[in-house]
Formats: sequence, structure tokens, C-alpha cells
Amino acid sequence: MLADIKEIATKLAPRLIEIRRHIHSHPELSGQEYQTSAYVAGVLSSYGVHAQQGVGKTGVVGDLCGNGESDRFLAIRTDLDALPIQERTGLDYSSCELGVMHACGHDVHTTVGLGTAMVLSQLGEKFTGNVRFLFQPAEEVAQGAKWMVEDGALNGVSGILSLHVFPSIPAGSLGIRYGALTAAADDLEIIIIGESGHGARPHEAIDAIWIASQVITSLQQAISRTQNPLRPVVVTIGKISGGRAPNVIADEVKLLGTVRSLHPETREALPNWIEQIVANVCKSYGAQYQVSYNQGVPGVLNDPTLTKLLEQSAREAWGSDSIIILPEPSLGAEDFSRYLEKVPGSMFRLGVGFKDKHNYPLHHPQFQVDESAIITGVVTLAYSAYKYCQQAKK
Repeated sequence: MLADIKEIATKLAPRLIEIRRHIHSHPELSGQEYQTSAYVAGVLSSYGVHAQQGVGKTGVVGDLCGNGESDRFLAIRTDLDALPIQERTGLDYSSCELGVMHACGHDVHTTVGLGTAMVLSQLGEKFTGNVRFLFQPAEEVAQGAKWMVEDGALNGVSGILSLHVFPSIPAGSLGIRYGALTAAADDLEIIIIGESGHGARPHEAIDAIWIASQVITSLQQAISRTQNPLRPVVVTIGKISGGRAPNVIADEVKLLGTVRSLHPETREALPNWIEQIVANVCKSYGAQYQVSYNQGVPGVLNDPTLTKLLEQSAREAWGSDSIIILPEPSLGAEDFSRYLEKVPGSMFRLGVGFKDKHNYPLHHPQFQVDESAIITGVVTLAYSAYKYCQQAKK
């Protein structure tokens, strides 16, 4: 079966590159993936895969059903949306949309999902399993997975697989991670309320900007001395708003940030820990405060059984030298974790790095991928799906 999958994928390679470049040239932002969804549904339908649009608002679900020997569905999830970034790659197929770019590789993800469906559909009677392809919108704003689940995309699904491109891994290789792959990502808002006054007489006012700076410093210092260093926490304040004029002491400052953590127990304690630090600083200088801590997506925790399936499938397909067991998780976030709250699943890293030139990171305006990685992803997922369905039969 592996030989059949590789042969079909190789023949489809030119078409898959064509698909990827079309999607790359026509990126759409989160929740606005209307043309991408229609294009995906059209490709699925042309290969006999039943496609349903409008799932999760702008998502697509494609069902490929075998001969009924197994009543379990394996889901394969990829994402559709692009980023608000002006592309600077200079590629012939660069983004046609001003200020929008597939700088996170979702064009590759979508193409791999389509390629997997195309390969499995061409196996005919040799493939007896059931696979559901989820083409999810709005991953970049961490909403699309929730929308898909709410619309029943996981109904009947017993396991789920996914991938994410990784430019630091060369094309032709894959990164496998057991356990935690990504961190939980939460949203933080802190408002410091002081008292305005003349810039020349600071002792008559309560300087919200200065106090805000003390809050930021205290948070960063406290992490190193009050949090378990073996359970990492990252607090990043990414936006500060406050003040009216250079000679007027600000009476209010708003801080917006993100909080990343890997361990559920640590995450649960973070809201109170942050508020206590803010309260102590503000009390020292006579300011008031408001803290709003909103939990975002949990971390991706890969299921050991499905991760082992991915690893074995990849080793059989590409050899052990192409498999990298990732020693550490990322503190990035992925709303793939929303599916894992419902069913077991696993996500792997697809190497897309060039071996002979500089590789820009994800979310960079010059981010590029080695397109040979598409076949690596397609064969890995198609063969994993085959093995999963064979195990289900047993």
C-alpha cells in the first residue's frame, strides 16, 4: 500500500504545486476565507469526495467513506487563513492581496490536506477506511476550531491528525513530539488608574505610565523567583496605551499582553498570581487597577498512540534518518487543541526548510517553503490514515 500511495502522490505532485501556488496567490484573512473554501470544495468534489461548505462559518468538511468495514472516522485537519502581512518574497506567485500573505504555511497545510484526499480517493477498493477532512478557518485568531466543533465537524470522529510547517527542519524530514507540543495561550489586560497632573509637578499626581512600567518590571522579575523554572511561563506585554500630551501626567494606562504556559496547574494559578503583583505595585504608589485575564486555547497535548502511529508511518515511508523526535515543546499556540478536548489526536511538524539558503521564520514577510515537502506531508498522512483504518478493522 505504501508503494501505491507514493506512486499516486508522485504523479499528483505537479498538480499539488499548482494548487499551493494558487492558494498562496489568493490569501484571505481569518473568517473571510470564502474563495479559498469554494476552491477547496471544488477540488474535493472533482475527486469524488463529498464536500460541505459553511461548516464553522467559512470552513469545509470532506468525507471519504470506504466499503463500510469500519464505522470509525479518522479526521485530518488543516487550516485555510492567511495573515495581515505584506509579502516581500518576490515570487512569481506572490500574494495578489495587498497586506495579506500566507506567511504561516497554511497554503501548504491546505494543499497537503487536499493531496491526502486525492491520493486516498484514487486507491479505490484498496482503501476501506473512513476519513473526514477538516479545512478550518480562522486558526490565526484561535476561533476556527471552536466554530468547527460547534457545527458538528467531529461528530462520529474517533481520532484526529494534523501538521504544521516548520522552516527550521529541512524539507524531507518530519518532527514528531510526544506529549506537549504547544503551550496554552491566554489574554491579559491590565488597566492602571492614577491621577493626572502637570508634568512639572509629578509629586502632585499619580503617574500611571511610571506605575505601569513598575508593573511590567515586577511581572518579569517575579517569574524568575516565584514560578517553577521547570514549568515555563512567558508573560509578554505587547501593547501599551496611555497619556494625552508630553507635559501631562497620564491618569490611565492600558496594558495588553499574552500569557503562555505548559502545565495546567500553573495555568490555573496565573490569574491570581498576576493580580497580586499588580495590586501590590499599585498599592505602593496609590494607584487603582483592573485586571482581566481571559483563557484562550489550551496547549496541544499529543496522544501517545496516535503519535506512535505517525512516527511508525513516517519511518516506514521515509526512513529513520528523516524523523526527528522533538525534545522540547513550543510556547506558540494552536487551536488544534480544541479538537483534542473531544477526541485523541496528534500533530507533527513538517519540515519545509531549504538546505542551501537562508530560511526565514514563520510570520515573516519573506517566509518561503521548499515545495518538495508537500509530498512528504501527503504520503505521511495518507499512509497514517491507511494504517489507522487497518487497525480499526482489527
